[in-house]
Amino acid sequence: MQQEPEKNLETGTQEQELGRSRGGFSTKLHAACDGLGNPVRFFLTAGQRSDYIKALDLISGKKMSALIADKGYDATYIIEAASTVNAEVVIPPRSSRKNPRQYDEDIYKERNLIERMFNKLKHFRRVSTRYDKLAIAYLSFVYIAGIYLWLK
Repeated sequence: MQQEPEKNLETGTQEQELGRSRGGFSTKLHAACDGLGNPVRFFLTAGQRSDYIKALDLISGKKMSALIADKGYDATYIIEAASTVNAEVVIPPRSSRKNPRQYDEDIYKERNLIERMFNKLKHFRRVSTRYDKLAIAYLSFVYIAGIYLWLK
């Protein structure tokens, strides 16, 4: 379901997905949820990496009627990937786009499902603060928290 963190070919060590951001060392958790707000996929990246880096991994192989995401996922290749599976793209355009695309603002309100899912995940202190040194251990507990949300 999720790939292991990338290995550095020169040293043979695994990347631990820790990176510098404005708040110091951090990890970014990318997630996808279904229409009920249940988690479907998780990926980790270093804190300074952009949102759309793992976007194709989040949507690959999934059937969907709409792809709802925030401006951080507004990239042409993501829109094309969603269009190939006949999904309606509900992503507000970035302000830097020369030709802003239209999107359904009523459907976009459903994006709160992913925000509420992240809020429920952060009730687990271990997820919200990342006590784990290794990325695989942290991601494992994120999956356990996700299973809990499915069972609740």
